[in-house]
Amino acid sequence: MGKDKPVILTCAQPTGHLHLGNYLGAIKNWVSLLDDYQCYFGIVDLHAITVPYTPAELRKNTYACLAQYIACGLDPAKCRIFVQSHIIGHTELAWVLGCLTPLGQLQRMTQFKDKARGNDSGSVGSGLLYYPILMAADILLYNADLVPVGDDQKQHLELTRDIAIKFNNTYSPTFKVPEPYKQGSGGRVMSLQDPMNKMSKSETNQSGALFLLDPPDILRKKIMSAVTDTGKEIVAREDKLGITNLLNIMSAVTNRPVPDLEKEFTGQGYAAFKSAVADAVVALFQPIQERYNALMRDKEVLSQVLQEGAADAQKRAYRMISKVYRKAGFVERPSIEE
Repeated sequence: MGKDKPVILTCAQPTGHLHLGNYLGAIKNWVSLLDDYQCYFGIVDLHAITVPYTPAELRKNTYACLAQYIACGLDPAKCRIFVQSHIIGHTELAWVLGCLTPLGQLQRMTQFKDKARGNDSGSVGSGLLYYPILMAADILLYNADLVPVGDDQKQHLELTRDIAIKFNNTYSPTFKVPEPYKQGSGGRVMSLQDPMNKMSKSETNQSGALFLLDPPDILRKKIMSAVTDTGKEIVAREDKLGITNLLNIMSAVTNRPVPDLEKEFTGQGYAAFKSAVADAVVALFQPIQERYNALMRDKEVLSQVLQEGAADAQKRAYRMISKVYRKAGFVERPSIEE
């Protein structure tokens, strides 16, 4: 990776179920960044334990997430993919930053309030409250110039910027104040069963999400049963949210403008249109699934990717945490020989 290129860092929790919305709204755009930026992609397993989880599933999902990233086009030769818990510095920096962050600022975070709402306060882990501090550490540890963020993470990036400015003012200029990176087109992919809401892995009705690893017959079944309306016109309109969503999916998958698709399917009916959408999605997912399955059969390759990613990320992390510790007044850490 070119050392003079701006640094982009983006992190995501390891879920075993990436869907079409993740691909079109995030991963596809990440792939387009590889040639022009130093790209670091973090699989943030430490964030994943802020809510109840199964250790074996977390381990499995970490490998599955990595394999899906590579299968979708994140070339390890052009970027660094690492697991958060492999890098010394994330939790250390989070502690220093947490000591500068007012408690009230964390309690006002929308995501914390949403997840804590309705739960007994005694059952909510403090990690959920501290989540944005660790996220800030993830970003600032690598001195990232730009951070691709979705709407649900904008508040967290603003907090990161505030913390960076406060550290710089309290000690001396240390961190770049990261800017949000506006991701390219891909649009918001909505649920097939509830087109007023985004496609999500946490949907109660899993028929609303098209997962990258769904078999072709399942993908077809979900698309053919997608919610539409009682009309027959295949047009994108506010009163036809279901059909509009399918048109947007078809457009994103085939790189064809929605008006062209509207013309092509004039008078053909919903069944024919849905079948064409299913064909396009299956064709997109087929090579991804083949590559994923090959990678999951060869864990040595995946482990090597993580080892190389960690080695590069650790060098960058060590430089930053050493600088932070020195400015915070800590005595230099002695080198310990075995």
